[in-house]
Order: sequence, then C-alpha cells, then structure tokens
Amino acid sequence: QVQLQESGPGLVKPSQTLSLTCTASGGSITPNYWSWIRQSPGKGLEWIGYIDNVAGTYYSPSLKSRTSISRDASKNQFTLQLSSVTPEDTAVYYCAADLYPKAFGVWGQGTQVTVSS
Repeated sequence: QVQLQESGPGLVKPSQTLSLTCTASGGSITPNYWSWIRQSPGKGLEWIGYIDNVAGTYYSPSLKSRTSISRDASKNQFTLQLSSVTPEDTAVYYCAADLYPKAFGVWGQGTQVTVSS
C-alpha cells in the first residue's frame, strides 16, 4: 500500500503560517482522498481537511477560515497551510489517505509542530 511521510518545520512563531508537506510513495492502488489530522497535547484526534484527486477540498468548519490544502500530483505531494497560528495549534500533525472521504486507511508517522515565540 502507499506510504506517507510528513515534512516541515517543527517550530512556528505565533501569527505565522504553518506549512507541512506529505509525500506519498509506493502502492498499487492510488487513494482518492488525502487528509490532514492533528492531535494536540492531552486531546483527541482532530480532522483538519482533505483534498481529492480532482483537487476538490473540504475543511473542518472550525478551521476552515485558516486552512488551505493543495496538491502537486507530479511530485506525489500534498500540502497543508494553516495561517495565523497560536500556541493552541501546537500538535502532532499527521497526513492520511484512503479511497473514501474522511476515512484514514494509511497514515504518515506524524510530525511535531510547536507554536512558540
């Protein structure tokens, strides 16, 4: 199956934009939906949004105003941008993929992002 790997800075200053990239490799079946999910300290998993294979996007209503997900199919990558971050955006960020929307059959290992000055 496809493998996913997140990359990006581990430290972001408040009010700046958090930007993470997920790179996909391998697998014989291409997922249709590519998601971002996060887990803040002491909290459960929070779905952020997804992009599909025709570049359609759908975001969590609570984060929609600050979120943008894009995709570069030629590089097998998709990117999360979260603007105007605060310390409450500190979390482990995961990318995930599946054949179905808001399903997460394949996960990346996760990357810690800390928002701090």
